Amino acid sequence: MSVAALPSASTESSTEQAGHAERAGDSVWELMAVGGITLVLFPLAWLLRASLGLDEAELVVGFVMFHAASFMNDPHFAVTYLLFYKDVRARAQRARYLIAGFVVPAVLVVWAAWALFARSAQALGFMAQLMFLLVGWHYAKQGFGVLTVLSARRGVRFAASERNVVLAHCYAAWAFAFANPSRAAGTFEEKGVVYWAPARPGWLELASGTALVLSTLALVFVLAAKWRREGALPFTPLLGFLVTIWFWTIYTTIDPLVRYVIPALHSLQYIYFVWLMKRNEARAGEELFGPPVRTRLAVLALSAFALGWALFRGVPNLLDTSVASSWANESTARSLGETPFFAAFFIVVNLHHYFMDYVIWRRDNPDTRYLHEPEPRRARAGISPGSFAVRYSPQAMPHDDLRI
Repeated sequence: MSVAALPSASTESSTEQAGHAERAGDSVWELMAVGGITLVLFPLAWLLRASLGLDEAELVVGFVMFHAASFMNDPHFAVTYLLFYKDVRARAQRARYLIAGFVVPAVLVVWAAWALFARSAQALGFMAQLMFLLVGWHYAKQGFGVLTVLSARRGVRFAASERNVVLAHCYAAWAFAFANPSRAAGTFEEKGVVYWAPARPGWLELASGTALVLSTLALVFVLAAKWRREGALPFTPLLGFLVTIWFWTIYTTIDPLVRYVIPALHSLQYIYFVWLMKRNEARAGEELFGPPVRTRLAVLALSAFALGWALFRGVPNLLDTSVASSWANESTARSLGETPFFAAFFIVVNLHHYFMDYVIWRRDNPDTRYLHEPEPRRARAGISPGSFAVRYSPQAMPHDDLRI
């Protein structure tokens, strides 16, 4: 190589500075996406309440979040289907995949169909109660995935004993979130469906609260010991975990306005990891002369948006208009409300999402190897495409259960 071909010191310095700036921008975006934006929303919500008053502020936020669901919440559910049913023939060899992908949706669809055509609001109500039971588990386990996966990307590993303490805190948070507040048995409403639900006794709230306190103390002890031993803790993963557990799972009503935004925040956190995984997969494919990264991500985003619209807007609205409207004069159908098909789709998709999510974010899903950062610039500089097989080895992820 000639001297003229060698990069100058100023060029190397400029490239290094650009790399630092890019990483800093990525870090801020990651911090906000996995939960940090919640801490920004609290003072903004206070200012909105102070300027408009609580009632009007709730109307504004509720209206905005209802329509924002089409661009955040609904695609977050839909993209799970796109990820889960990819390469279905190859993945159908695993029992866990077969159960979550075929047995569970069959049971849910039959259950919901029977409830609708039997005009049984109570049967649909039992499904809603199952959804409320499992949603805390889903949120808490996603928080666990945020902590472990993002920590692993930073080179921080949690020992088996440390992971067990973190998991215990997740389960305790889930239990307390479900049990608190205690309540008497009574009639409740969800998406227009009126149903009866059993009591949540005070002893359950007390027991789960005690477990939460003990698990919190154990978590603090483990994190303090890790900090003393290793000199630091991963800030963004830990913040995302704590926000998910304490503000999105346990104390969801701590602010009357932010509570409307929590499903969207959860969806943003989920979509960030989908973006991270699919971006890295696209970068690896681009090195092998595949479609550009932006093209692949745009196709995925548009597909998720379209499927989300069909699942939560298009198909349910069509059925409610053409089928449920004919039930208006039936006394047995009144407890189902005016949009029973929307309620059924909402509950079924939520429940199926929890089960699919349990399967997708595990190490035996080969796509999770892309959660590690690729090095496309180095590859273009001369590293062979085969090096990506090493970079994306499934053994790179330290745990069997990633659970985003």
